[in-house]
Amino acid sequence: MKQGIFTIQENLQIAPDMYEMALTGDVSEITRPGQFVNIALDGFYLRRPLSVHDVDSGAGILRVIYKTVGRGTDAMSRMGPGETLDVLTGLGNGFDIAKAGETNLVIGGGAGTPPMYWTAKALRDAGKRVTAVLGFNTAAEVILQQKFAAANIPTVITTADGSAGIKGFVTAALSELPAPDYTFSCGPEPMLRAVYDATACPGQFSFEERMGCGFGACMGCSCKTKYGSKRICKDGPVLEKEEILW
Repeated sequence: MKQGIFTIQENLQIAPDMYEMALTGDVSEITRPGQFVNIALDGFYLRRPLSVHDVDSGAGILRVIYKTVGRGTDAMSRMGPGETLDVLTGLGNGFDIAKAGETNLVIGGGAGTPPMYWTAKALRDAGKRVTAVLGFNTAAEVILQQKFAAANIPTVITTADGSAGIKGFVTAALSELPAPDYTFSCGPEPMLRAVYDATACPGQFSFEERMGCGFGACMGCSCKTKYGSKRICKDGPVLEKEEILW
């Protein structure tokens, strides 16, 4: 974990209530897709944990995508270029790309979609075959489809109302795709459990959880696994399929 001051380069709305922020600073502790950062906001007691969407180590650029769900993220959405933020980096264990199979699915649901972009690129760069399955409620909420396409990553979109892509949840797409060797998933817990039940292969699941400190001190985000209690912020947010207890 490392604390640093980051400067906002851009903060753009990309969908209703969704924003992409690019910041410059010391990104040396951000080494694996699936890690997150914890951002302090003036006037708010708790930091805001956000998954890393992408990172450019050479240029020192960190990208996060967030949804405005309260006063803190609303205040963030109104910040502009040149303003600075206090950021804790290098948090969480991230996805272990070395455990991937030859054919892989990266599966993201809603606000769990952003970290799957870097994950998919890392798999591609490791010479693995990868397809993305991204689930949303409506066409208006679809994000990152063009980015995945630009990265030459085949992508399947699902929407609950059928207004874009396949109608249904991400599992509707899984039934139409060849069975993968491995899966990487991030999204709300009901989606993760549905993916767990719908796939026979091993995988890694990134869990969303309310956090206090974000680095394992407060124990507020503990969950039970087959190997004992684990802290989502410190021992997670990524858990392996065989250790999950629902």
